[in-house]
Amino acid sequence: MPAAPWRCTNCGAVYPDQGLPHRCPRCGGLFDRATPPTWAPPGPGAGLWRYAASLPTPDGAEPVTLGEGGTPLLAGPEDGVWLKAEYLNPTGSHKDRAASLVFTWLRARGVTAIVEDSSGNAGAAWAAYAARSGITAHIFVPADASGPKRAQIEAFGARLHPVPGPRRAARDAAEDAARAGLGIYASHAWLPMTLDAYATIAYEIVADLGRAPGSVIVPVGHGSLLVGLMRGFRALHAAGRIERVPQVVGVQTLACAPLWAMSHGGYEAWLLVSDEAETVAEGVRVKDPVWGQAVAHEVHASQGLLAAVDDEATLRARDFLARHGFYIEPTAALGWAAYEAVRAQIAHPAVVLLTGSGHKTAAALRAAPLPPAEPPPAPRPAPTWWQRMRQGWRRIFRTEE
Repeated sequence: MPAAPWRCTNCGAVYPDQGLPHRCPRCGGLFDRATPPTWAPPGPGAGLWRYAASLPTPDGAEPVTLGEGGTPLLAGPEDGVWLKAEYLNPTGSHKDRAASLVFTWLRARGVTAIVEDSSGNAGAAWAAYAARSGITAHIFVPADASGPKRAQIEAFGARLHPVPGPRRAARDAAEDAARAGLGIYASHAWLPMTLDAYATIAYEIVADLGRAPGSVIVPVGHGSLLVGLMRGFRALHAAGRIERVPQVVGVQTLACAPLWAMSHGGYEAWLLVSDEAETVAEGVRVKDPVWGQAVAHEVHASQGLLAAVDDEATLRARDFLARHGFYIEPTAALGWAAYEAVRAQIAHPAVVLLTGSGHKTAAALRAAPLPPAEPPPAPRPAPTWWQRMRQGWRRIFRTEE
């Protein structure tokens, strides 16, 4: 496998031998694989780097790892549905898989400082893996990003830069900072190796199920998780490990659902989408998904679906899963909310990806309390000494009889 198997999708330029550009230096285009990823038998151990032979890595590079991957596939609350617990990764989200591979490349190419923008989970992962690799990290987040996520970023020693305004304002500020020389822009949305990292989720699902699921349900922001996951299934299919590729259901929040809107109303519907609307699913509030075209391709090719769910359904799904032992943030609950809406339309067994931990959730988004239980019956009053004596006499006389 070539060390850098990516080409610009616009002008065809080869990925550079130095640095780690997020976009083509020649035309600003998106870097992607020139050929599909290939699956190779896993090595010993557990976690993402068990699949090192399937991952594009610099020659001789030591992985930057915190033990990511190897997350459990658990039986769901209904027969025929499984939950992939990605929230059990080291920093509490699936973004750790991408961070591990990205920072392996960053360290191998001698990068000493990076800039990143994030609604929270990618920022936390990038901060942790920067600390692990000895790289300075500047993380730009929306000023209204979840407090626990911001605290997590700072705890890892990254420089936190809150930015007022919509989500895209943090992106613009990060790009400006990179141009000013603060660090290279190590974008979790644009860097192409993130997709290869997410392919390992498919490898683990098939290893645990023993076959391909009928369908997978995935939250969609920029779309790299869905695209990488499906490429993993396609690599397994090409290698003869599975008989077919599962359907994919991509889920967005109704407050910001550009791909769902376009699938239902075309370009005119997309024009009405805003990334300034409030939503509890902050992790997918993205109006212009970097991998949107690839998401649409995967959904169409797998005969899948695009879905959008509102905040009420999202929080209801979050609380439902919590009552079954799965403590996740609202963005991660999008998958179950969508499953409840489309369960009759998809193939089973279904796998729902749970992407982020509930420990990242602000206090204002805590689960609704359970309804009060029925009051227990009032305790009977203790018998008086005279009643106890009469009871004793009855036992004596009954014994004598």
